[in-house]
Amino acid sequence: MNIADLRKSYEKAELSESASHTDPLQQFAKWLQEAISSEVPEPNAMTVATVGSDLRPSTRVVLIKGYDERGIVWYTNYASRKGQQLAGNPHAALQFHWVELERVVRIEGTVEKVSDAESDAYFHSRPLDSRIGAWASPQSEVISGRTVLVTNAARYGAQFMLQPPRPPHWGGYRLKPERWEFWQGRKSRLHDRLRYTAQTDGGWLRERLAP
Repeated sequence: MNIADLRKSYEKAELSESASHTDPLQQFAKWLQEAISSEVPEPNAMTVATVGSDLRPSTRVVLIKGYDERGIVWYTNYASRKGQQLAGNPHAALQFHWVELERVVRIEGTVEKVSDAESDAYFHSRPLDSRIGAWASPQSEVISGRTVLVTNAARYGAQFMLQPPRPPHWGGYRLKPERWEFWQGRKSRLHDRLRYTAQTDGGWLRERLAP
């Protein structure tokens, strides 16, 4: 099959100004809850895009772990490639793609680390294997084989037993949105796109974009 011939007609829903929230966070909360209720695969998965000192962008999929008026939160290894890139350039973008609902949410903004207290609280809520894994994996580094991970996990498991502390190189990031875009697939490729841009008075400018 020629992949250029793969096509889909988007006809599930629409996104109008009158039916959308004036606050993008409320619109996001509504769509995220609908994705969860619809039982789409991993509704909490999002792509994080960062840019390194070489000005080359890179992306990876992580899981959202919280959101409120302060921003969108996820957790990772600070020494990873994305961590190093964020240390040099705190501007990043997120994207959710709920295929079954024919929806995409894009978020752009500035990233900062969450507080130690927040990182500690989330780390200690994780399953034990995941807490040991945070110690065992030198994320983004070249390793000789999977044996390295297994050996590290066994070593840290024996060292910390049931109470591994949070690694100093592991914690949360929070992206403070400056721009949101909500995309709803529509028939004939005439998709709905609403963009929200942060204003100096704390409000949001909502505009429709051509698809």
